[in-house]
Amino acid sequence: MGHDYERELGFLCDVFCKCHIPARAVSLTDSVNRVFSSESASFFRVAEEGVSVRQFFGEISSHTLYKTADGLHRCYSYLLLPDGKDSTVLVIGPYLDRELSPSQVLELAEKMEIPPKFQRYFNEYFSSIPCLPEGSRLFILLNTFCERIWNSPSFSIVDVNREDSIPVSPINETARSDNFDGILVNMKAMEQRYEFENELMRAVSLGQLHKESQLISSFSENPFEKRTPDLLRNAKNYCVIMNTLLRKAAENGGVHPVYLDNVSSDFALKIEQMPSLSETSLLMREMFRAYCRLVRKHSMNAYSLLVQKTVLLIDSDLSANLTLRTLAEQQNVTPGYLATVFKRETGKTVSEYIREKRVKQASYLLATTHLQVQTIALHCGIVDVQYFSKIFKKQTGKTPKEYRESVRR
Repeated sequence: MGHDYERELGFLCDVFCKCHIPARAVSLTDSVNRVFSSESASFFRVAEEGVSVRQFFGEISSHTLYKTADGLHRCYSYLLLPDGKDSTVLVIGPYLDRELSPSQVLELAEKMEIPPKFQRYFNEYFSSIPCLPEGSRLFILLNTFCERIWNSPSFSIVDVNREDSIPVSPINETARSDNFDGILVNMKAMEQRYEFENELMRAVSLGQLHKESQLISSFSENPFEKRTPDLLRNAKNYCVIMNTLLRKAAENGGVHPVYLDNVSSDFALKIEQMPSLSETSLLMREMFRAYCRLVRKHSMNAYSLLVQKTVLLIDSDLSANLTLRTLAEQQNVTPGYLATVFKRETGKTVSEYIREKRVKQASYLLATTHLQVQTIALHCGIVDVQYFSKIFKKQTGKTPKEYRESVRR
């Protein structure tokens, strides 16, 4: 291959193969069935004859780790390798993300119209597929590989077929004791809890969405102290603490409080309305994802104070007078200077940034409200509805009316 990550890729594939999970780099033009021929008998084929890897997996974006499953519950993880040609994919699988019961295997055989005389071979085939549950250390290894080859602490993970199932994590009470050994146990538990919280905050400050499963799956392994006899109240109190910590982590990640306030307030309400202890892990995951997304979307660590303030002025009120001259005057700089700095740091002109924000807000209002188009245009700071329709179509390929109808269909 001749790429900088060749040794890491070889090591990763060796580790998966030693765990009996196939891992290989393949071309997008390769036949899917030829790629998986060593794992599948003829009536266990992955796809129809002639289907290529590109056709089977569909569109694959860079800096993204994909997970998918076929009709037989066989799972695959795959990603586009940075070879400069957008043509080589690392495919890992098949594996199962959960053990299948004998009855489930029987039902699959019926679905696939497998004759009873072949049932034994069908059972043997499924017993040979390794189970790789969510949170496995092999996924941590895969995530680390992605961080290395993309030279980025943060990337996207897309589950093509389904939402992740979220396990419920019980809340355990820290053991207490008056003797010296008991004190050491308590100290160790406290250190582990603080280490877990710090790791969670670091991940949020970097927008590391892909670390959700790794961190939240260990939630039950990091007990927190029981401070009230009411377990539900105790869980809510801990969620309040985590909401505060994650909000601060996102702020450290470069997100301005103007973006954080609504999210933090929404979670404060959700925490108080949490109906049962079993919802704790679900809410923790939701908070982690929300604050990571804020960092990925609104982090301004790379911007100068001038550009940061310009972005905030635009985002805080799209209906305001947002001409370049007005934005420059509010910050006591010349329009030319602001235009140069903004373009250099964001890669967009001020007018391009404003137009994209207005069209995005318009798209949201068209999809979620029954407001008239001219009213939406005013909310987005555009008085002339014909001009609004023109720039909306240029940006989205559809008129506002066409867009609203397509979303509702």
